[in-house]
Amino acid sequence: MNAAAPTLLEVKDLAVQFRAGNARFDAVKGVSFRIERGETLALVGESGSGKSVTALSILQLLPYPAASHPSGSIRFKGDELMGAPEPVLRGIRGNRVGMIFQEPLTALNPLHSVEKQINEVLIVHRKLGRGAARQRTLELLELVGIRNAAKRLGAFPHELSGGQRQRVMIAMALANDPELLIADEPTTAVDVTIQAQILKLLKELQRRFGMGLLFITHDLGLVRHTCDRVAVMQSGRIVETGPVAEVFKAPQHEYTQRLLGSEPRGTPAPVAAGAAEVMATEGFRVWYPIKAGIFRHTVDHVKAVDDVSIRVRAGETVGVVGESGSGKSSLGFGLLRLVESKGAILFAGRDIQPLKNAELRPIRREMQIVFQDPFGSLSPRMTVGEIVAEGLKIHGIGADDDARDAMVVDALREVGLDPETRHRYPHEFSGGQRQRISIARALVLKPKLIVLDEPTSALDRTVQVQVIELLRKLQRDHNLAYIFISHDLAVVRAMSHHVVVMRDGKVVEQGPTGEVLASPKEAYTRALLAAAFDFKADESGVVRA
Repeated sequence: MNAAAPTLLEVKDLAVQFRAGNARFDAVKGVSFRIERGETLALVGESGSGKSVTALSILQLLPYPAASHPSGSIRFKGDELMGAPEPVLRGIRGNRVGMIFQEPLTALNPLHSVEKQINEVLIVHRKLGRGAARQRTLELLELVGIRNAAKRLGAFPHELSGGQRQRVMIAMALANDPELLIADEPTTAVDVTIQAQILKLLKELQRRFGMGLLFITHDLGLVRHTCDRVAVMQSGRIVETGPVAEVFKAPQHEYTQRLLGSEPRGTPAPVAAGAAEVMATEGFRVWYPIKAGIFRHTVDHVKAVDDVSIRVRAGETVGVVGESGSGKSSLGFGLLRLVESKGAILFAGRDIQPLKNAELRPIRREMQIVFQDPFGSLSPRMTVGEIVAEGLKIHGIGADDDARDAMVVDALREVGLDPETRHRYPHEFSGGQRQRISIARALVLKPKLIVLDEPTSALDRTVQVQVIELLRKLQRDHNLAYIFISHDLAVVRAMSHHVVVMRDGKVVEQGPTGEVLASPKEAYTRALLAAAFDFKADESGVVRA
């Protein structure tokens, strides 16, 4: 590194304020940091801490004039960006400074092919012709590890996997050889195996091109393995900063200590001897038909779940792990008869597969589900009280509205929410609180079995730990059986007695959680563990991009 070269990025006393009507909200307050060429700085904190707002401020991408900067300076290689004219900013954005967004499916245009989207960056900034742009696009796709890149040029975002979409985003960000790359939660929406591949790719590209890297994340494990320095944000302020090794070894601020202590720990309570079997199935399958022709005849099937056997007892948690597309969620939906399936489903000793919907309805109260995205699964038009009480009304539980309201109050108290909040709407709650509402909705019906479909993946680590502790407590108190679906092995280890590893609809390995995670027999399981706990990308080819 040239000592005489100016600092790549220097942010001083940055403040961001949002205005809504007459109200004003300070999102960022006096933030300062710098990044040198070839250096990786992590900006970490929980949701709402101001990380993404700070990143968007660098390129002046906030919704102005609703957003404003009461104070601050943002210098890129000595040039002031704060308040710079639009032509100057256009020369910086996507050219000298690239940005990778958290959710590629939202950031990419669904109506444009991969080629058109990357070509646009090259044509606008480099003034390349169509032929030269196409050749550069091919080079970029190969650079970021897209296999058969020429065949992917015409693909649309929805035709790509999560890992492939993120690689396309990286290719777009690198199109003009930027000196600084801003990565805003670039691995949150992908599997741990793909996360490890993306992180390895970014570090290799950084070394190759000498870029500075601003890494925005809430995952401290990721920071430990990939970053040089870290700045911890809380409520719009940086509360601690320094070299990663020093901050992680001896954190000074209480908030940093809390973040570092928020990894899922412990194990579930032992299952009682002779515990009754709640659900079991043999040779279970969920096949989705592929239809073609004018008359839409079935020509083939997508074998989402193929010949799976699973059983769960009262008080037991069976963890189901695997990458996206492995069949985890389809298994959960199939077991609850929410999608069509084949194979006997024994619930409390009774085969519920042949039952018609009317016959199945009384049993449904005993089988509940908690979804990954609590905001998407809660009606925005209903109060929390109405949401939790809805199942009681459907099943005719409770003598009247007052009796049902008392049950709602008890359920909310049990999940750690103030019963008075039942008159509010879902958008008025945090992500963790909304997930507690979803759990209360399931719990109020006194079920025997709850399918938990990625219930913590959209939450910060600190909130994850709280939800895990809550689920453990509820299991002990009510002797609940859980089917816990996740790709996060750290959470599965803390929650599950038994683990089932799925790939391409089939079970590749299963057994007691401690045994499988300590001594995995299959290469695929070993790859999942290496990615989850050591952030190591698989080199054997057993994991696909």
